[in-house]
Amino acid sequence: MTDFTADERGPAHCAGTGSFRTRVGRSRCAADPKRYLWVLGLIAPCCALLPSQLVLHTDATVFWWIGPIIMLIVIPVLDWVIGDDGRNPREEDYELLSNDRYYRWCTYLFLPIQLTGLFIAGAMWAGDELSLVDKLGLAATLGFVSGIGINAAHELGHRVEHLERWLAKIALAQSGYGHFFVEHNRGHHVRVATPEDSASGRLGESLWEFLPRSISGGFRSAIALERERLARRELGWWSVHNHILQAWSMSLALFGTLVALFGWAVLPWLVLQAVIGFGLLETVNYVEHYGLLRVRKSNGNYARCSPRDSWNSDRLVTNIFLFHLQRHSDHHANPGRRYQTLRGSTQAPQLPAGYATMIVLAAIPPLWRAVMNERVLAHYGGDISLANIQPRKRRKYLA
Repeated sequence: MTDFTADERGPAHCAGTGSFRTRVGRSRCAADPKRYLWVLGLIAPCCALLPSQLVLHTDATVFWWIGPIIMLIVIPVLDWVIGDDGRNPREEDYELLSNDRYYRWCTYLFLPIQLTGLFIAGAMWAGDELSLVDKLGLAATLGFVSGIGINAAHELGHRVEHLERWLAKIALAQSGYGHFFVEHNRGHHVRVATPEDSASGRLGESLWEFLPRSISGGFRSAIALERERLARRELGWWSVHNHILQAWSMSLALFGTLVALFGWAVLPWLVLQAVIGFGLLETVNYVEHYGLLRVRKSNGNYARCSPRDSWNSDRLVTNIFLFHLQRHSDHHANPGRRYQTLRGSTQAPQLPAGYATMIVLAAIPPLWRAVMNERVLAHYGGDISLANIQPRKRRKYLA
């Protein structure tokens, strides 16, 4: 019995027969019926390109806020209307999907669109045409693009290919969160769903308590992990091989270029969009493992991460928008799997909605607790002691 099962209904087939190219195209489409939907994931960085044109043609200044509107309103509504994906790739199609470079280009193209939007925004922040509220809306939109850009970096950073790992660092430049490259792979994936992991939310811990703990804890962990790695190679902190310094230098170069082009007036807006970006990332971290705790073995070590240690959702629209991030259990079990091959798990606890909706709920702690605490309790069969509980609330919950 396996944790992850393929859809027994089999994939839908694309129409068309005839030439070799047509047959290959049909084979690829049969392996992944969502194949041509993945390009829609580029809507996220395009949000940074759209506001000026939409406002120009409609005079509706609300479009400066198009990033939050799409992420927090449009996608949750579409998730509710369209519903779940419900289909897993077949094991026999794994190699075909993994080696298909089309999927890589869907993430590669994220970067030039993302950076082009940032330069356009820099010019608008530096000018006098926009009101303060409009500039705030543009910063919020760029912040959401920055946060979703971290998700693209997350996909690229797990790859062994040298190019993709460098692209991951470039994607992190806009958010200034380059240490994520180290902490996520070598920290979070090792300690996930344990009290030792700063990026795993605890039962009874609000998002607003979690954010400072996760941001500071992830920073300290990344520094320690990279210092240890360099020491094993007999290298000092200021080595050119330091992954954190490499990533941070890209942020400095990017922000420095924007300041040189548009003046110091853009710096506060760059900082604001970066804070919104990594705040969005950390909010997703909170959602992904809230209250979940890995089993501890008799020798004191934690058991290997299982599908039961991540909250999953299979809402189709958010799956496309976030490159299957919601199939999080398979990602932790098999971090080398590319996004197009990730599978839903029958054993993973399920969220009542997609990640986009859950981000909204997480921002309202009483609503979040009302929805999620009972689900954590049900996941552990009523035994709350099996959950990852906020220490200062442990006595209250166990009582």
